[in-house]
Amino acid sequence: MGAEIDLDEIEELRTAATPGPWFVRNLDDESAMNLVAVSTAMDTGKGERWPQFDSRDMIAATLVQQPRYVDCGDGRWEENAAFIAMAREAVPRLVEEVRRLRQLIAECCTDDPEEPGTDART
Repeated sequence: MGAEIDLDEIEELRTAATPGPWFVRNLDDESAMNLVAVSTAMDTGKGERWPQFDSRDMIAATLVQQPRYVDCGDGRWEENAAFIAMAREAVPRLVEEVRRLRQLIAECCTDDPEEPGTDART
């Protein structure tokens, strides 16, 4: 079995990051043609061109097509952006669930056979 996941470290990183929720945005401009980004603002579906969108809302970009300086070899720009945006909300829930399950395991595996929920096999 691998090393135990440090939930406190994950929580510190989450707390330090920009608050959510995060959204996928499809933007455009004459310099950065086809910009796929993760943003704190929802996508309007209009493919706004800068300066019609506030660049301070951007968390990350998974594609900046022109000039091509943000890209990925497999072309999964939208999928990667969707995963990043989803992770902002899902990771804290997963940390909470792991903590809950660890607590249940700890409660089920106490050494006192008189305690409800203990492991009486020992």
